Amino acid sequence: MSSNDIIVSLDIGTSKVRAIIGEINNGAINIIGVGSADSEGIRKGAIVDIDQTVQSIRNAVEHAERMVGIQISDVYVGIQGNHIGLQTNRGVVAVSNEDREIGEEDIERVVQAAKVVALPPEREIINLVPKQFLVDGLEGISDPTGMIGVRLEVEATVVTGAKTAIHNLMRCVEKAGLRIKSVILMSLASGVMSLTKDEKTIGTVLTDIGAGSTTITIYEQGGLAATATLPIGGEYVTNDIAYGLRTQSDQAEKIKLKYGCAFVSDAAEDVKFKVTRMGSNLEKEFSQVDLASIIEPRMQEIFQLVQQEVVRLGYGDKVNGYVLTGGSVSMPGTLALAQAELESTVRIALPDYIGVRDPAFSSGVGMIQYVSKYMGARGSSTVKKTTKSKTGSTASSKPGMFERIKSMFNEFI
Repeated sequence: MSSNDIIVSLDIGTSKVRAIIGEINNGAINIIGVGSADSEGIRKGAIVDIDQTVQSIRNAVEHAERMVGIQISDVYVGIQGNHIGLQTNRGVVAVSNEDREIGEEDIERVVQAAKVVALPPEREIINLVPKQFLVDGLEGISDPTGMIGVRLEVEATVVTGAKTAIHNLMRCVEKAGLRIKSVILMSLASGVMSLTKDEKTIGTVLTDIGAGSTTITIYEQGGLAATATLPIGGEYVTNDIAYGLRTQSDQAEKIKLKYGCAFVSDAAEDVKFKVTRMGSNLEKEFSQVDLASIIEPRMQEIFQLVQQEVVRLGYGDKVNGYVLTGGSVSMPGTLALAQAELESTVRIALPDYIGVRDPAFSSGVGMIQYVSKYMGARGSSTVKKTTKSKTGSTASSKPGMFERIKSMFNEFI
């Protein structure tokens, strides 16, 4: 296996840390390794204990390494949270060539110019997503290479985040013995995996319901329009079950995963299970309907909060559908409940790869797709990666800025 064909994504979530190894073969992605570990040190998507988070990352990476038999050294890390912000900026440069033909260096300069934006000292740029090029005022250009012009502009969405959150995340990964190739906004990566080009154009809400938080990302006119994070997720459902059935939280989580149903109408009265009550060794029997009557109100609340947040962001009447992803949407009955609460077209997105056909892997697989599409050079070296094989050899390829930016426009225009 050529090390240039390997991409490793790291999804550090509230309940799980997932390391996913993707192999690129003639432009096609194969998921060859998945490592998962219980997430310690994370609360509601934020790092609260560095050492515990580092150990969780190591456990997930070692799990993935054992599956494939290679040593992981470099990773792409996903980031999300309520500290993420979006703003639009433009870059403007004069075409440098004497014959006024736009070349690679002009595109690189205009993209760098778009990154010059006034930010508070506590924030920094995470990603820059180009929307379109303009040549002498002509809009809607996806690739100006070879065109003749005097003035080159780019309109882009600048994704920013809090330095504290970014640096703590990077610190954890580095202390786990890994090198960070890039930090990627997870909702941007999930959009690559979960949404079609048409869905991004007409106005769609991508809703990622994790354990500790729910991330809402609105796509409109082909690109990222708004994002927000709600501090509520599947953990709240687990807590409700523990309280309602009077049992331990770890027991409640197992019951949720095995018997949980988000819609009472879809639950079965004849599906029974026993629960050990807290403070005693006595067991009590419950039905799936009993469990669903606890789960449904909390899931209803989550969808109602999502809808309210979409309205608050100013997109209440501009949304033409919802796409759900994240570990908490795999529960039976979630789709039916979401359609009833959101009163819109709703579907659940999940990766179409063997071993990761679960909404919980959407962000991790999305990062691999994002890197292969937008951060890889053309030709035989499709990804930017440095890793060690079984023999200990290393290989590295680093695509130029032009190739990375040029490939972005295929999706976002």
